[in-house]
Amino acid sequence: MSESDGVRPGPEPADRVVIGITFGNSNSSIAFTVDDKAEVIANEDGDRQIPTALSYVDGDEYYGSQAKAFLVRNPSNSIAYFRDFLGKEFKSIDPTHCHAAARPQDDSGNVFFLVKDKDGESEASSVLVSEIATRYLRRLVAAASDYLGKKVTSAVVTVPTNFNEKQREALVAVANAAGLEVLQLIADPVAAMLAYDARPGTVVEDKIVVVADLGGTRSDVAVVASRGGMYTVLATAHDYELAGVQLDQVLMDHFAKEFIKKHNTDPRSNAKSLAKLRQESEATKKALSIGTNAQFSVESLAEGFDFSSTINRLRFEMIGRKVFDGFNRLVESVIKKAELDVLDIDEVIMCGGTSHIPRIANNFRSIFPESTKILAPATSTTAINPSEAQARGAALQASLIQEYEAKDIEQSTHPAVTTVKHISNAIGVVTTSTGGDEVFTPIMQAETAAPARRTVHIPAPKQGGDVLIKVVEGGTHIKVTKPEPKAKQPVENGDDESDFDDSDEEEEEKREKVWKLGTQLAEAAIKGVKKGGKVEVTINVAADLSVTVTAREVGGKGGIRGTISA
Repeated sequence: MSESDGVRPGPEPADRVVIGITFGNSNSSIAFTVDDKAEVIANEDGDRQIPTALSYVDGDEYYGSQAKAFLVRNPSNSIAYFRDFLGKEFKSIDPTHCHAAARPQDDSGNVFFLVKDKDGESEASSVLVSEIATRYLRRLVAAASDYLGKKVTSAVVTVPTNFNEKQREALVAVANAAGLEVLQLIADPVAAMLAYDARPGTVVEDKIVVVADLGGTRSDVAVVASRGGMYTVLATAHDYELAGVQLDQVLMDHFAKEFIKKHNTDPRSNAKSLAKLRQESEATKKALSIGTNAQFSVESLAEGFDFSSTINRLRFEMIGRKVFDGFNRLVESVIKKAELDVLDIDEVIMCGGTSHIPRIANNFRSIFPESTKILAPATSTTAINPSEAQARGAALQASLIQEYEAKDIEQSTHPAVTTVKHISNAIGVVTTSTGGDEVFTPIMQAETAAPARRTVHIPAPKQGGDVLIKVVEGGTHIKVTKPEPKAKQPVENGDDESDFDDSDEEEEEKREKVWKLGTQLAEAAIKGVKKGGKVEVTINVAADLSVTVTAREVGGKGGIRGTISA
C-alpha cells in the first residue's frame, strides 16, 4: 500500500504488535490479548485506569495520575478532559470541565491550549488539541510497549457512538501522528459486549442488551440487538450533565458545609482549596464503592486549616439521590427511544468508572424484571471490571483482525458492507397445545441481520400423528393486568373516610411480555410423526429478505420446503 492510497502505510500484518485502547475523556485504558484472553495493562505508575491528563513542569511532561495531581498546584500548565474536543470547532465545544486546568482557546475555530511545555520558557506556547492528544497517545503506546517488551505498532480504538466522521478522522490522525496504526474504530458499547461474549464457555445467544457507559464527565447508553453474534445499535442516548463529576460535586458540597460550620470559611471560594476538595471527594466516592465507610482528609484545605471527616455509604446515597435517579431515567428513556420495554431487555452491561457505585446497579435491578441480568460488580459475581470492559473488547477485536491487510479491514468495515438489511418482526411457528391453545415459538428474533439461518425443534403430540405448523411473523407487546378493586370497608364511629390511606395495601398492576401474532407466511403439515417425536423447522432469510422454510420430522425421511418472496 502506498501513501497515495490516502491511508498511512502500516507494518506488515506479520510484524504487527497490537493492543486495544479506550481513549476516554476522563480516563483511558490499554489492553492486550494472550491465549485468547484480554488483559488490561498497567502503566509505569501501576495504574490500569490512566487519567486523560498532561502536565508540564520545568519542561518535563507528566501524564496520567501524576498529571492529575498537578491540577492542584500547577493547574494553568495542566491539560485534562480534552478528548471530546477532537475534530470540533471551538464554538461547538463545552469547556466546563476544564475550569480547574488550562482553558481551551480559540484560533480561527481551532481549539488550542496555552502551556509552558519547554524548559526555561518565559511565555506560554500554543498547542493544538490534536497535538495534545498525540502526545498523550504516545505515552500510552510507550507504556504498553514497555510492559510487553516490544514496540506496539497497531491498535483497535473505541469511540462513543455519537462521534461523527470528522471526529473519527481526527482521532485516527492523532493516533497515526503518535506512530500508531489504527486497525479499526469500534463503538464503545460493542467493545463492552465483545468483552463479555468472547469469554471462554460463553454461549452466543440472541438477546437485547442495554450498555450503560457511565463515565466521569458524560454518560452514554445504548440499546443493542445481538443476533447470531452480530450487533445492531437500536438507540443511543448521551448525557453530559449526568456523570461521575455530579456525584463528586454532591460530596464536595457536603464536606464544604461541614468545613464552613467549623471554620466559617468556604473552601469552594479559593481555586486551590477547590481543587483539593474535588480530588479528595473523588477519592472518597471511589472508597465508598468498595467499603461502607470512607475517610475524607485534606491537609491545609483552606486558610491553613486541616480538615478530616467521615461518611458512610447510606449517607452518600441519600445526598446523591437526585443524581442516582437521573441514571434510571436515562436508561428508561433510551429503551423507550428504541420502542421497547424494560421487559424486552435480556442483559444490562455496566461499564465506565461510575458503574462501580453499587447504588446505581441496585437501582437498575429494581426497574428491570428478575430475568434481566445486571452485569456490574454489585449485582453479579461474573461481571467484568466496568473500567476495563471496553479496552478488553478492543484488544480481542485487535487480535482477531491483526493478520488482515489494512485495505481488507477498511473494506470490511465500510458502511456499504456493515449496513445490511434486517428483519423488522420476529419469525416463528404456531402450534396447537394439548389444551387447544395456539402457542407461538419464535425462531428468528426481530432485528436479525440478513442473511441468517435458525432452526428449532418442536415436540409433536405425545401420541404422535399429523402436525400442522404455521409460520408467522410476531411482535411483542406488554400485557397489563390491573388488580381487582378492593371493596371499601364500612366506616365506623363516624370517622371521616378520607383520614385513611390504604394506598400501601393496593396491589401493583401486573405487566408481562406476550407475543402478538402478525402475518402468516406459510403453512405446512408433517404427516405421521412418531409417538414422542419432534419436528424440525428451519427458517432461512436471504440477503434480499426472501424467506425459505424447511420442515421435517427429526430422524425421518423427506420433508417440506417452500420459499416466500420478500
